Amino acid sequence: MSEKETLLDLLLASPQEFVSGEEISRRLSVSRTAVWKQINKLREAGYEFEAVPNKGYRIVNKPERIDTLTLLKTLKTNTAGKKLKVLETTVSTQEEAKALAEAGAPEGTLVVAEEQTGGKGRLGRKWFSPKGKGVWMSLVLRPKQPLHYMPQLTLLTGVAVCRAVRRTTGVMAGLKWPNDLLVDGRKICGILLESAAEDEYVRYCIAGIGISANLDPDDYPDELKSVATSLKIEAGHPVDRVQLIAAAMEEFETLYRLYQQEGFAPIASLWEALSVTLGKRVTVGAASGPVTGQALKLDPHGALVILTEDGRELPVFSGDVELRR
Repeated sequence: MSEKETLLDLLLASPQEFVSGEEISRRLSVSRTAVWKQINKLREAGYEFEAVPNKGYRIVNKPERIDTLTLLKTLKTNTAGKKLKVLETTVSTQEEAKALAEAGAPEGTLVVAEEQTGGKGRLGRKWFSPKGKGVWMSLVLRPKQPLHYMPQLTLLTGVAVCRAVRRTTGVMAGLKWPNDLLVDGRKICGILLESAAEDEYVRYCIAGIGISANLDPDDYPDELKSVATSLKIEAGHPVDRVQLIAAAMEEFETLYRLYQQEGFAPIASLWEALSVTLGKRVTVGAASGPVTGQALKLDPHGALVILTEDGRELPVFSGDVELRR
């Protein structure tokens, strides 16, 4: 048994009582410095402690683990998430899901990790995904459609996650085109779709979803404190990640079926109803250069239509959106 596990045993044996550093040191036959290091490792893993001089330590909150069997029992889907891989840590759920897709994994295969050490967002940016604090997952899809329809699936995924967040937590998140969820202007979720194609048709695509579920303000690095938030911060209490994952998969499966039956139009209507982009003055960093104007609507392909300052309606198919004041 490792020191970390033994330390947990000691603290969990009497959860209401303090255990002194001296007592821990004696029972584990380690130095007080080693005890302090183990406490910090447990903190990094999501445990919260009350530490009182001359009394010691006691656990006040344990991290909730994503349990495979519990998640499978909670899912009410036909395919989405029914083939499931839950990892303690990985470089990236996207890369794990890609490897499974290349090996023939069926549509609906879901990879979930407690921690990503190299999670990524759009344009190769790093995605902050600390252990035990969020929902970091990637879903294998095999849509039978041309590659140029993929932006529509990004928007569909956003609608599914936004509906799941609102339903399970009551946090009124909104959609920022093309792939973010915001609460009062701060980001709680990012979505990344990556595709493998053959002859301009999709072989498979991976829908990566990163939701900042139970992060506390102090968890964020300084550069993210002003632009990011979590469901726990906004709701005022921790959220059940298993329920959130299950709801997201259920919403996705319902919308994906609707999309396959009726096309993009009903998805676009749902996206527009949840949007925090439309009607706002925006600047989009498009490939041809920045475009500023009012965000009007989605076009039939999922592009954002901008009413430019010179009166033109310009569809933008990709780029970063900055909401202007």
